[in-house]
Amino acid sequence: MTNPYGGRAAPLSGPATDLLPITPDDFSDLPAAALALYVESGGVLVIDTVSGDASRTVTVADRALLPVAVRRVRLTGTTASGLHALVVR
Repeated sequence: MTNPYGGRAAPLSGPATDLLPITPDDFSDLPAAALALYVESGGVLVIDTVSGDASRTVTVADRALLPVAVRRVRLTGTTASGLHALVVR
């Protein structure tokens, strides 16, 4: 299969080029800023956005796609699970 994205700069408008599992952590940023988050099992997410705003709290459903750029998913207060970061590499 040929890669239609080969040789092109990946745009931030999408699509993501990889999906990375997230382990929530109160002190460490994600290895790469997420364009969006995918949540397998719904619940509460406590996130820090890339704009620098800390501790935004949102409730999401099962199999939710949250289209906001995120730099950290906090452990304290997060009950959602099966978290994945959509990233551009």
